[in-house]
Amino acid sequence: MGEAKRRQELGLPPREKKKKNEEKKAGFMNNLSAKYPFLPFILGGVLLTVLIVDLVNYYK
Repeated sequence: MGEAKRRQELGLPPREKKKKNEEKKAGFMNNLSAKYPFLPFILGGVLLTVLIVDLVNYYK
């Protein structure tokens, strides 16, 4: 016996179809990191270089 017949015999309404959740829009950082996966390494290298140069200039 199918579910539809069983629900009809029990006097229950037809089953509601499940709605798929709409995809959430990714944030700015997620889009940026997906588009440029090497960007954190470049920014880290630049920051490290700036800190080293600043440290050398400080102790002159």
